[in-house]
Amino acid sequence: MDRPVVALILAGGTGTRLYPASRSDRPKQFLSFGGDRSLLAETVARVGFADETYVLTRPDLADDVREHAPDAAVLAEPEPRDTGPALVYAAHRIREQVGDCVLVCLPSDHHVDGDFAATMERAARVAVDTGGLVTVGVEPTRPETGYGYIKPGETRETGSGDEYFPVEKFTEKPDQGAAMRYCHDGFYWNAGMFAWTPAAFLGEARESPLGPLVDALEEGDPEGGFAAVDPVSVDYAVMERTGKASLVPADFAWDDLGAWDAIARVVESDADGNAVFGDALTVDAEDTVVATDGHASVVGVSDLVVAAYGDRTLVVPKAEAQRVREVVDRLDDEGAF
Repeated sequence: MDRPVVALILAGGTGTRLYPASRSDRPKQFLSFGGDRSLLAETVARVGFADETYVLTRPDLADDVREHAPDAAVLAEPEPRDTGPALVYAAHRIREQVGDCVLVCLPSDHHVDGDFAATMERAARVAVDTGGLVTVGVEPTRPETGYGYIKPGETRETGSGDEYFPVEKFTEKPDQGAAMRYCHDGFYWNAGMFAWTPAAFLGEARESPLGPLVDALEEGDPEGGFAAVDPVSVDYAVMERTGKASLVPADFAWDDLGAWDAIARVVESDADGNAVFGDALTVDAEDTVVATDGHASVVGVSDLVVAAYGDRTLVVPKAEAQRVREVVDRLDDEGAF
């Protein structure tokens, strides 16, 4: 590489679908699920290939980030406005501080098993060689309806020999039938991991709904810029609109740990298929997630999530774990989240 690689880790969210373990004052990136380190600390350890590491978060979480990632630089966005404004703000600030570089942008709460560094280094090289925006795609292992999908074009190769695919189409989360078709037709899961130079990304963002923010940042008015744009994901604002998107396939197993059913997929279960976190007793229970910071006992049940933290308890069929967001929305409306 002819420029430094900067790992940018996004750690400003809450992780609402892992309620009640994750709450507004205790986001999931600071929690540990079956390991000794928090999800954020695991992510920082994973980016040892980078020359520098930044973590972007909300102002009220900055001190917690420093505790979990003491060797990373911390950026605090003016306010949470989803991943689109967050990544524009970070690209602008890092270019000011580091100069010409290539950014590898990552969520703080994913599970990865495999050669992560090799994939992300390849994505960074492709981003520099093509001058475009690179997304990392994961080959599906099941027809998952909770993820977005990416349709790749024909294989291409950079001058340095790295293979990649131009992106033909991004799709939103599908129904079961569409997810089965996507798996059969060679689509990739959209893992929310990217590589680009700040110049390339900000140039594309300027032609998107995030343009007012790009202009305001260059004029030294980040607060005004955030006020001028709506909350929007980077996929919708930029990646689905650009003609310069490429895909690099992942050489690692991946899960986004977005909901309780995902936690069950990445930890060792007992002989009856139960995934247990904390002090729990299972009697005649099968294929159930039990997570607690106190004690929980479950008897004669199957295919459930039972999560009890502090004064909150959640019980939901494992197959409907995505619906925890509905609970959080209700609680948030009542000021009780």
